[in-house]
This record gives sequence, structure tokens and C-alpha cells, in this order.
Amino acid sequence: MGIVVVEICDSNLMSALDLEHLEELYPEIAVLRADCMNLCGLCKLRPYALVNGKRVFGKTTEECIENIKAAIESELAIYHEN
Repeated sequence: MGIVVVEICDSNLMSALDLEHLEELYPEIAVLRADCMNLCGLCKLRPYALVNGKRVFGKTTEECIENIKAAIESELAIYHEN
């Protein structure tokens, strides 16, 4: 398990993407897929994921991926501070 967890709902648009490649870019993370994360209103509205329990979304899947990467880097920055 990584120090940063990215959770994807199987019912959201993001589930169609291969987000496990993020684990290659950021070895400190783990991508987990869930049947349902009980955020149905958000799930139907736009692409989203949870990064360490915080909602990250975008208007498109591409924007969402960029926002996920930014959230991962922000979370990892805590561990890389001097």
C-alpha cells in the first residue's frame, strides 16, 4: 500500500481509464478501485477520484488526471520537506 491512496469508483468515467500507470510515475502511491464510494451525485456529474480521502475532480477526464497528479504531488511534498 502506498503512502498516497487514489480511489476510483467503478461507476465514474475515470474507471474506464488505466490509472494504474500512475503507480509507475509515483511509486509511493496505490490506485484502488471500489464498486461504489457513495458519492453518486458527484459520480454522475463529472470525473473524480479521492486522493488520500480528498475529492479531486475535473470537467473532463484529462483535466481530472492533471488534478489528480497535482494532488499526489502536494501529498508527497509533505514527506519530501526538509
